[in-house]
Amino acid sequence: MPFATHDVSRLSRLGAGCAGVATVLYGVAGPPSADLSFDSSPAAALLPAGLALVLATLPVRRLSVRITGFLLTVAAGLLGALALPSHPAAGVATVLAAAALAVLDIRLTARRARRFRVADPLLAGSATIALVALVPRMFAPTFPDGSGPVTLMSPYLAGALLMLTVGAILARPEAGPLRTSAMAGAGTTVRRALPALIAVPVLAALVSALAVRTGISGPPVAISIGAILAALAVLALIAHLIRSLEAADRRHRELVAELHTRQEFANTLLQSMNEAVMVLDANHRVIDVNRRWRELTGHRHEDAVGRLPEILPPDGTGDWSVRHRDGADVPVLATMAAVPGADGSARAYVATYVDITDRKRAEESVRAHAADLELGNEQLREANARLEAALAFKNDLTSMLTHDVAQPISSIASLAELLVADWADLPDDIRQELATKIDRNTRRLIKMMNDLQLLFRLDTGSVTARRTPVPIREVVEAAVATGRAADGTVEVLVGENVSALADRGHVHAVVQNLLANAYAYGEAPVEIRAWQQDDSVVLTVQDRGPGIPDELLPSLFGRFMRGAGLGLFIVRHLVEANGGSVRYEPADPRGARLVVTLESASVS
Repeated sequence: MPFATHDVSRLSRLGAGCAGVATVLYGVAGPPSADLSFDSSPAAALLPAGLALVLATLPVRRLSVRITGFLLTVAAGLLGALALPSHPAAGVATVLAAAALAVLDIRLTARRARRFRVADPLLAGSATIALVALVPRMFAPTFPDGSGPVTLMSPYLAGALLMLTVGAILARPEAGPLRTSAMAGAGTTVRRALPALIAVPVLAALVSALAVRTGISGPPVAISIGAILAALAVLALIAHLIRSLEAADRRHRELVAELHTRQEFANTLLQSMNEAVMVLDANHRVIDVNRRWRELTGHRHEDAVGRLPEILPPDGTGDWSVRHRDGADVPVLATMAAVPGADGSARAYVATYVDITDRKRAEESVRAHAADLELGNEQLREANARLEAALAFKNDLTSMLTHDVAQPISSIASLAELLVADWADLPDDIRQELATKIDRNTRRLIKMMNDLQLLFRLDTGSVTARRTPVPIREVVEAAVATGRAADGTVEVLVGENVSALADRGHVHAVVQNLLANAYAYGEAPVEIRAWQQDDSVVLTVQDRGPGIPDELLPSLFGRFMRGAGLGLFIVRHLVEANGGSVRYEPADPRGARLVVTLESASVS
């Protein structure tokens, strides 16, 4: 049943801890009597080195524990260094093992961003020295009387150092030579073959010893067999390593070719896009741009790559503008998107621009067309309003003609018929009275026709005022003389020096219509006043009648107010044509007062 990764790590650390404890026991027990011929001073370094290995395998990573372990490795290294004069091989192996324990967790970054552990070469050197000292002693049984060859150090010390080295390797399985998370390759092949490489000389020694002890062959033949087996194993390892290197190289070339193909495909895809694309790194420096972007901005590829853009669109999608090389702004639909990395942060950005000049031009055209339509609608509304006003004018005019004009014509016709039929039988005073009535109705009809003619001119806007200084008293007296009051009572209160800047004929018509309105709907006496007020002349016509009802006030100066004829409508338009105004106000204690305001002028 396979173990989980954390289970393998725990077993490896447990093995390293056991190796550390065994190294401590080696250091405490000392070398056996058979090794008394060797100087045993390097064995004293096994105790602090084993304790440092045990501390390195503990799950507790406190600073005090790490400092204690470091001090123990320093002590082991110093004890190993003291043994260098008498036993250089043992001293060097001890110093290397102690140094490896001191830098067990330090890793450096080499070229191509590869990281390696500093302790690995140190551990390899210590293990090599221990194996060089230990392997020859394994061939001791092949020598006569078992004396064996002389080695670099005591097998006791060599075995302890080898155990210490193996424990240091097991202490960090995730970072040491036994790690299995790396990609397949020569390094992985060496790591996998490392146990077999170590076991070959051991097995060769055992085979040689067995051959000598059983009498199958003599010592030279046994040693030759062991050497041949070891050489064959090494040759097999080298061949397997070469095949691994060839496979790795072939795989590397395939990956490079595939990467090159993908890069060419990505570049072709980027350059063939109809949208302008700009690729930026995490610091917003331009990595690449496509052909459409160069056409859109007018910049060359080398002018953009490696630089910071002048301005970047905000995140998301929206309308934006890109500055062309010639200074013109090109409207675009811009999209700014981040390319997330493994940790979720943005490792790059892609800005995409879609030229929307035609869309903007179409929008402007639609807006202009909509404005033209709105203007046309407004003109249609104005035309409809004028048409409605003309229709109302026609209806009102028809109503007035059928009522106000028909009455005097009918009266004139009946009176004239009576005169013609009974002329010989009528006395002179009756004839005079009938002729007077015909004359009055004729004058009334003539005035009505004149008012209608003026009304048409006002309605078409053809009435213009020729403004000159007008003496108000003179115009008022002339208007009073041409009119006829009900009882002949009209009081004129106008100063001699009061004058207005207006059209004289218009002022005369205004006074005449105001007097006619007072005669028709008011009561005597009628009072006309005029005075200077700042830069204006105020003219009032007041009667003592019942006044104007409130419901008639909104349309008092309208074109065809019922019962008022055209007089007040003509008054309003003539006064406004001369830059003045007219209004109504009730008189005190009773009556109606119509107030006209005109611009003041002096009379020379």
